[in-house]
Amino acid sequence: MSKSAQVAKNTSKSFFSCNDIHSYYGESYIVQGVSFEVNEGEILALLGRNGAGKTSSLRTIARMDDPALRQGEIWLAGHPLHEMKSYQAAVAGVGLVPEDRCIIPGLTVEDNIKLAQIAEPVGWSIEQVYELFPRLGERRKQEGITLSGGEQQMLAIGRALARDIKLLLLDEPFEGLAPVIVHEIEKTLRIIREQGITTIIVEQNAVAALKLSDRAAILDTGHLVYEGAAQEVLDNEQLRHDYLAI
Repeated sequence: MSKSAQVAKNTSKSFFSCNDIHSYYGESYIVQGVSFEVNEGEILALLGRNGAGKTSSLRTIARMDDPALRQGEIWLAGHPLHEMKSYQAAVAGVGLVPEDRCIIPGLTVEDNIKLAQIAEPVGWSIEQVYELFPRLGERRKQEGITLSGGEQQMLAIGRALARDIKLLLLDEPFEGLAPVIVHEIEKTLRIIREQGITTIIVEQNAVAALKLSDRAAILDTGHLVYEGAAQEVLDNEQLRHDYLAI
């Protein structure tokens, strides 16, 4: 299919959209008809209680084999991610930072970043990553898995940026981190947004995610129950109580 045909087939005007996606782990029906959109350069908080389908939605967007997408369309800048394998989605501009960060044992900080630059297209240079995260530059020769939790999160984000990504997917980026490190990563994500990169954050610290985000989508048992301005969720006590327990 030509690029022009791909774009023509996409009826959404948004930079990124999920349209009625249904995903399964085996026969377990996890993501049940979810649709939402994100504009270019926005940060969207994808929220909900444990088991709501947040991580499964991220993995579906990144086109991981598990869970399996059985219905629906996913579009990024005119590219039909729903027709792609995970490596093709990565080439199209998707960068997933999983909850466990997946730092490669035995490799230094710098080698972890270089590993992301083996395949085209290459994004930020190593020096640009170090400018964003000076701590990584100071520890460039240190084995990645020996870093603190916050530094490993920085490395995982920096490694994603070393690819030419358009969409950054973050799964629990603040989990287990000290407040001062959370604040530092928040500042970094704002800088990334200024570079025009669109970001979707799955995060249990809903208040922190909402304060950082432009928009929010809330899932409940695999269904979308809210999509709109992040500030509206912060201002709506009933919505927070019913679906976020805050």
